[in-house]
Amino acid sequence: MAGAFSDWRKLPVSLSELCINTTLRCGQSFRWQNIAESEEWRCVLYGNLLSLKQDSQHLYYRTSSPNLCSSPKLPISGTPSRPPSDTKINGNKDDHLLDILKHYLNLSSNLSDLYAQWSSQDPNFKKKAAQFTGIRILRQDPWEALVSFICSSNNNIARISQMVEKLCIHYGPFIASVDGRPYHDFPTPEALAGKDVEGNLRSLGFGYRAKYIYQTAVMVSQEREKGWLNSLCNPEAPAFGVEAKPGDEMKPEGRAGYRDAHEKLLELQGVGPKVADCVSLMGLGWGESVPVDTHVWQIAQRDYRFGKGSQKTLNKATYDAVGNHFRKLWGQEAGWAHSVLFTADLRSFADRLAATKKVDVAVKDEKDEIEIKTEVTTAIALAPPKAEADIKTEPEEKPTTTGTRGKKRKGSTEGIVHASQTTETRRMSKRLRK
Repeated sequence: MAGAFSDWRKLPVSLSELCINTTLRCGQSFRWQNIAESEEWRCVLYGNLLSLKQDSQHLYYRTSSPNLCSSPKLPISGTPSRPPSDTKINGNKDDHLLDILKHYLNLSSNLSDLYAQWSSQDPNFKKKAAQFTGIRILRQDPWEALVSFICSSNNNIARISQMVEKLCIHYGPFIASVDGRPYHDFPTPEALAGKDVEGNLRSLGFGYRAKYIYQTAVMVSQEREKGWLNSLCNPEAPAFGVEAKPGDEMKPEGRAGYRDAHEKLLELQGVGPKVADCVSLMGLGWGESVPVDTHVWQIAQRDYRFGKGSQKTLNKATYDAVGNHFRKLWGQEAGWAHSVLFTADLRSFADRLAATKKVDVAVKDEKDEIEIKTEVTTAIALAPPKAEADIKTEPEEKPTTTGTRGKKRKGSTEGIVHASQTTETRRMSKRLRK
């Protein structure tokens, strides 16, 4: 339906602060749908179907118009899940949507400053991160993160995404239908605690994970007090709609709240140390949480000299050692820095960036010295919404971005913008060259 969405609004944010083409498909969230023909990303968040798009200087967003959507239907369990949200924060629906977006994308942190901090502490990070700017740790709903990462056990991103979509289609509330495609929100614990859930999930191809999802849904909805999962959130990065509070003191093994949340998550079915850390980082807001799977273990062995002597296999001792090493190296947001290196090591991103990397070297001959300027630019294909006349701009109250904004050069391909850019200038005395 051409009129199913509101007008585009735009939020000032540079690609060095946020790159949705990387952030939304690097294994954090598994519900975002890429609409190739319009270069949009769509997902239901808190009962709202949101669509995102980006250029070098702005993030564009819009939502479906409820009066143009089909009538909602119940999930097959017969239990209503989270309904479409009409909650208004700060007085109107537009402000509410902007609050959702800023919370989910974790836009309060200055990412350029964090990258600079991690680069100054870690030469390996500095070497790789220049081509992977704009990766943000999402602040997802804790329940969605928990179930999604239970599905991630011995799995790949494509198959996890398929499983999560099946959960939403069969057990999540219907929100909207756009261009013939239905969109559902994520099911609640109550919706996944029905007696027929485990059998249905097995028939849908979930395998042994069906039992874990069902049992965990029962534990969270029936055996824990209401709001238990949200209570495990970092008080400095709480669940959506909750006011932030000061947190604990950072220690080598992480803050006390993080260690407590991690241990409590391990009580649930299908949750081991890695899943608990993924949920802690991407659902509960504990930035020091470092999920260590076989892929991260390989990075630790190759780039940080783990695996020498007695540290040859990934067990509890080496798992904890890797996490503590990265926490000491990168600090309170170690899990964020780790995710950048994790993404940089994925083949799909390496292939894409390798094909669009450009190096320009300019030599300027002055009177007594020669100036050599090297500019390395990594580009990705992006395009802003075409209906520029309908775009409404969110004012930038406080500048939070310091990265280089990409600009289209004369003669460049349409839609190509800078994803990252680094410049190095060296001056050499002519007498030294003789």
